[in-house]
Amino acid sequence: MGEAKRKTLKAQKPVAVDTFGGRIHVEWDPTAAVTPLGQLPFFIDFLKVSGVFDAWVKDCPLHYISNNAPDKRAVLATFLLSILADHHRYAHITGIREDTIHPELLGVDRLVSEDAARRALMRIDESAGLAWLDRHLAKTTLALLSTPWILDLDTTVKCLYGKQEGAVVGYNPHKPGRPLHSYHSALMANTRLALGVEVMPGNASAPLHSMPGIWAWLDALPTSERPALLRGDIAYGNESVLREAEARHQPYLTKLRLTKNVRRLVTRLFAHPDWEKAGQGWQGREDTLQLSGWSRPRRVTVLRRQIKGDVLIAAQDDPQRTLAFIESRATAAAYEYAVLVTSTAYEVRTLAQLYRDRADAENNFDELKNQWGVRPGSRLRVCFTGQGRPDETGCSINRSPPRHAEPVTARCEALGTM
Repeated sequence: MGEAKRKTLKAQKPVAVDTFGGRIHVEWDPTAAVTPLGQLPFFIDFLKVSGVFDAWVKDCPLHYISNNAPDKRAVLATFLLSILADHHRYAHITGIREDTIHPELLGVDRLVSEDAARRALMRIDESAGLAWLDRHLAKTTLALLSTPWILDLDTTVKCLYGKQEGAVVGYNPHKPGRPLHSYHSALMANTRLALGVEVMPGNASAPLHSMPGIWAWLDALPTSERPALLRGDIAYGNESVLREAEARHQPYLTKLRLTKNVRRLVTRLFAHPDWEKAGQGWQGREDTLQLSGWSRPRRVTVLRRQIKGDVLIAAQDDPQRTLAFIESRATAAAYEYAVLVTSTAYEVRTLAQLYRDRADAENNFDELKNQWGVRPGSRLRVCFTGQGRPDETGCSINRSPPRHAEPVTARCEALGTM
């Protein structure tokens, strides 16, 4: 056995990179330690060639009158470097103020202090600042909307520790009583691309708090660029969401809560023998249903799958961890079931697969919160990490065969591509 032999890396030739401070040559030292911002010159070269950073700075609604005020470009360059260094607080800016290399590459003499950065954000009008960021975020996604795509809507919560704005107690079955922030996300399916992430207080996790912004955003899109399907979980299967989607002729697919009338439908259809195959052991049957709070009948699809083998049930709140063993018998069958509501004309098998594919959206939350480092109340951080990530999306498209990679791998591939 033994340890694997270490390969000796050969020194490569210097690479020429264009930056805002002029052309530089990057040399690789195989014996030096790896640094977090070692490949930043290549990203700065991308910002310069694409003109993204210059346009972002020029359009920023930050204006100073005093001759002693800091330079607007230096303020935004400070935020950029601080976010890329994974800083979470204004005080962390002090850790990069002594950097004399990267500020010059961004075309500024020096970085500003944490107090200057804090005062700069206070000078920006909230509505103007959000419009400024949204305009530039849209540039990273609009080019992809011309092809048929699916919009996944979902909400997650993040537990908070300490005192933070909007940290209030909300619904959290895993840690009840803990202050939370709610992340309302709009994701492009199968691309890991977040089109929008709204951070709200912990008690504002219901879709009614974020859907007005979603509808306004969809209304602003041309008809040819709107999603082919709007897909959501059980929280979005209510009258307000379905009615607004139908008013805009927007196809949708969501899941219904198992209320009394929904259970009656399942009971009525269960005895029918003509169930269609829905893939992965599921069976489906479609019907129409009008609940008491609905304005019209809608097409629903009931899915069921038989649970095979013996079943073990463990109570979550039981400190004694009492287990219940249920042995399968030939005279009885156990099923798991779900009810979907849709405005599309897809067959049962297609609808079942489309909703199963929605589970991939849950992986986005792990990446946004734990790997890309989206933090509450930081639109600037979302601007560079959480929303419109052409690095991960582009690498996923360019891989042969196309496959997903974790953000740690995608960052390296993106920098290598640049």
